[in-house]
Amino acid sequence: MKKLVYSFILIIGIVVITLTCLEIFTSYNVSESINKKAPVKTYQEITINAPAQKVCGIMSGINYWTDWHSDVKDAKLNGPFEKGSTFDWKSGGLTIHSTLHTVQQRRKIGWTGKAFGAFAIHNWSFVEHNGKTKVKVEESMEGWLVSLMSNTFQKGLENSLQIWLRNLKVRAEKK
Repeated sequence: MKKLVYSFILIIGIVVITLTCLEIFTSYNVSESINKKAPVKTYQEITINAPAQKVCGIMSGINYWTDWHSDVKDAKLNGPFEKGSTFDWKSGGLTIHSTLHTVQQRRKIGWTGKAFGAFAIHNWSFVEHNGKTKVKVEESMEGWLVSLMSNTFQKGLENSLQIWLRNLKVRAEKK
């Protein structure tokens, strides 16, 4: 019985050490463009019946994401909304630390985010035409956990962005 307990403890220790090393020694290419070679990537778009200033304003209000997007929890911008600023948030059960890499008023917002076993690049663009705004979002995800569970992450990312866009549309189209 002692051998079984020691073996179990040894296996748990090896798993913990392996995961810790993966987290510490995995590096990611921080970029303003999504990683076209990432195991998970998607592109989504929607047209919103509201001006780009309003739509982009809603997206740039990170501290208020939880007011209109139920998939996000505890969003907090750590400083001004500008390139290089960081924010922390939770989505899909993951705690994410993100850094804004692109801030162009009424045009583009982009950030990178790191969570346990995952790294993502998010890019949002807002193009206004005749009082309507076409919102385009593209995202790539990579990392050891994403690679292991790429099908699950792919489906989850696609569903998450579709919900995010629908929620943004509902919020922006409110009078």
